[in-house]
Order: sequence, then structure tokens, then C-alpha cells
Amino acid sequence: MSEFQGKVVLVTGGTRGIGRACALAFAKEGAAVAVCGRSKDTSEAAGQELAQESQGKV
Repeated sequence: MSEFQGKVVLVTGGTRGIGRACALAFAKEGAAVAVCGRSKDTSEAAGQELAQESQGKV
């Protein structure tokens, strides 16, 4: 069991680059992940990708 299972993680800048990679890593470890970014389009795309990785816990 991961130390992030059942936790909520907020990643600022989580829509691109290193932030997105971190958000995906947290999701794969079982965390519910929230991201924020400057662009609505990239935020929505990141949210969809994270929903797939975290069984909808975005």
C-alpha cells in the first residue's frame, strides 16, 4: 500500500512539464490529485488524463 493511498494532493503548475509528471506519479500511487494551471484547455486535458490514472479521483 502506498503512503499516498487515500490522500489528496494539489499540484500547482500540474498541467504541463514536471508538474504534470508529478501529478501523474501521485495518481499512480493512489492519491486523489487536483491540478491548477494557467490554461483552461491544458487543465482539462490534464484532468482527463489524471482521471484515467486515478480511477476518477480528480
